[in-house]
Amino acid sequence: MEFSLMGLDTPFLRNLQHILESTDDNTTGNKSNNGGPSRAYVRDARAMAATPADVKEYPNSYVFIVDMPGLKSGDIKVQVEDNVLVISGERNREEEKEGVKYVRMERRIGKFMRKFALPENANTDKISAVCQDGVLTVTVEKLPPPEPKKPKTIQVQVA
Repeated sequence: MEFSLMGLDTPFLRNLQHILESTDDNTTGNKSNNGGPSRAYVRDARAMAATPADVKEYPNSYVFIVDMPGLKSGDIKVQVEDNVLVISGERNREEEKEGVKYVRMERRIGKFMRKFALPENANTDKISAVCQDGVLTVTVEKLPPPEPKKPKTIQVQVA
């Protein structure tokens, strides 16, 4: 629908039309023809926005806490790619039983994902993840601080 044909040519409506066209017309997951975001990008952005997390820094580690109610550890994937911690997975709908219908469905289903850029002092070889009572806790150990360089003493010789 062209808003300009109806005399409603405002920047807000142009942007809204651009977003709607770029997410509806593109089914390949690649960039759309009009230069807007791809469907995969929009899906990933929604998945990231819907997965809240807390990040704590301790003296020897960083701890990432993500609520994952109703998920089993097999439904969650924790990865490190180029010093970026990626927590992802999928929550599926329960199988519907015969004669039972939803009156209200508020719990989110589908894919979720969060990405966290790790600091330079994060030890990517020492990462642990535990999911207990619907809460995922990912602990990333810190690298030990570099030892300060000792000043080098040079003897002055008498000529």
